[in-house]
Amino acid sequence: MIAKGWRLPKIRGMLLTVTYTLASVEHIQDTMHGWFSASEAHIAVRDAIQSYTARNGPAPESVAFPQAPVHRSFIPDSDPYHVQQKQQPALSPMFILLLVFLILALCGLYSRISDLRSGNVARRKALLDSLGVTGAASKRVVGFFHPYCNAGGGGERVLWTAIALIQRTEPDIISVVYSGDTDATKEQIIAKVKSRFDIALSPSSLHFIFLHKRHLVEDSAWPRFTLLGQSLGSMILAWEAMTALIPDLFIDTMGYAFTFHIAVLVGQIPAGAYVHYPTISTDMLARVKSRKAAHNNSDAISSSSILSQGKLLYYRIFMYYYALSLRQASFLMVNSSWTKNHIDSILQYSDPLLDAIHLLSPLALFKLLRPSHQPPRSARIVYPPCDTREMAQFPLEDRERIILSIAQFRPEKDHKAQLYAFHELLQKYPECQAGGDKRVQLVLIGGSRNAEDAARVDDLRALAKELKIDEQVQFIVNASYPDMLNWLSRASVGLSTMVDEHFGINIVEYMAAGVIPVTHASGGPLKDIVVPFNGQPTGYHATSSETYADAFHTVFTLSPEEELALRLRTRTWAVQRFSQEEFEKGWDASGWKNWLPHAKS
Repeated sequence: MIAKGWRLPKIRGMLLTVTYTLASVEHIQDTMHGWFSASEAHIAVRDAIQSYTARNGPAPESVAFPQAPVHRSFIPDSDPYHVQQKQQPALSPMFILLLVFLILALCGLYSRISDLRSGNVARRKALLDSLGVTGAASKRVVGFFHPYCNAGGGGERVLWTAIALIQRTEPDIISVVYSGDTDATKEQIIAKVKSRFDIALSPSSLHFIFLHKRHLVEDSAWPRFTLLGQSLGSMILAWEAMTALIPDLFIDTMGYAFTFHIAVLVGQIPAGAYVHYPTISTDMLARVKSRKAAHNNSDAISSSSILSQGKLLYYRIFMYYYALSLRQASFLMVNSSWTKNHIDSILQYSDPLLDAIHLLSPLALFKLLRPSHQPPRSARIVYPPCDTREMAQFPLEDRERIILSIAQFRPEKDHKAQLYAFHELLQKYPECQAGGDKRVQLVLIGGSRNAEDAARVDDLRALAKELKIDEQVQFIVNASYPDMLNWLSRASVGLSTMVDEHFGINIVEYMAAGVIPVTHASGGPLKDIVVPFNGQPTGYHATSSETYADAFHTVFTLSPEEELALRLRTRTWAVQRFSQEEFEKGWDASGWKNWLPHAKS
């Protein structure tokens, strides 16, 4: 099933046939007149082709190499034959040379890809030998593309839960993680997974390939055209991954859809993904069109009509190629109905003008190297896992007046909005300030991935001091799993301020622990998580500092009976809907195993 439709073995003859045809076009003499003769052009093309065939074998028998045209001396313009030749349509010499160059480059790329695939047998054997695996013929390799696997966020929980499931249920599958965490060892990463998520991984069927070009997907590497830069950077990173090892199945679990082109082209393997959020969405286009400032639409752009129109054009082109990338996948899983609606819409996205431009561009030639493929029509919702077993044991009574935020210190999480909302609470309801028995504390727990995240934490500390709330605000960076559980067992309110949060595992953790969630009224929290259960609310939504402050105050002023009922309802809903067991059922139901080759007997 996997091999059906793959056409790469046929491409060499096709490309050489086109090149030979170009070399024998009769009017190449006239189009190159005054630059160099047709004989010289013919010789240049012939030498290039012969150099290629010397390395890759003879041309197809059906193709006859043309004889060199005889060089004619200069003919006066009055000569009828010359006039007739001048009236024939002629291709630009630069265009012909460019086309020949592109075809030869494509041949060179194919040759390089062939070398990678042929050498993969030895690399695969070395991997299995390093793990001490016996019965190599029956083993299959699944590659997980996750450059930040050691970050400790919700996306990483999805990765490690999926791999732990495979290790328990599929003993003949080796999981390979393509990671950019070159500052950590395999043993250190496994230990952190146990500490952060309480997930035990077996090193015997898990291997890491460390990538050294991860800086190409960092925000700081692309201060302008960030989406495009990171997407192109992810393709380079995927090339590095495929040169190290081509797996039997490629699964992206971070959201780098442009890597599918590399996996499919280089490895001739199926690719799939667990999508946490679309790289670009119609919401983003609408935000730029309305000229609304956001973390991904700066004031400088939103305040300028010309720059906004330019960014809309940029987004239009990017949306086109993002949709093209998603259609290279064989299967797609998503984490929420919000993400599914956007991904399904993008899969159906079309732009006739860009279709025409794409077909006329050199990029269209790569279609010759890709297999015929039926793209997915829709994505499947698989809610992320939340290990609710331990959290569900926490007592619901006697909670402290703590507002807890659990989120990586990334810009889209909008921690500044949390500080402003807390400041509004203290200003609007002075009894919550320090010094009284109704004092409220804000605790921010989050992972810091790199220097940019660390600098962001420093900025947040400075903002808290500027707002004069620093005495009631505590930052806990890269907390261990037991520390996080301790805070969840004590807190009253769980806070999330991200706009269009794709899902929100942290919110599920709040609810399972009996912490009442207050989230932004958008995305997954609005449509999937903080929704009525048995006709009763399970939390609160807000959109501004004022509405957040009011929601906090509402929670802190509930009667003991109302508070207990809300906490119990919140926990019951989360445990039923978002457990690890439910995730595992959804992961297997996605059909990812159908795309693996059959094991050899």
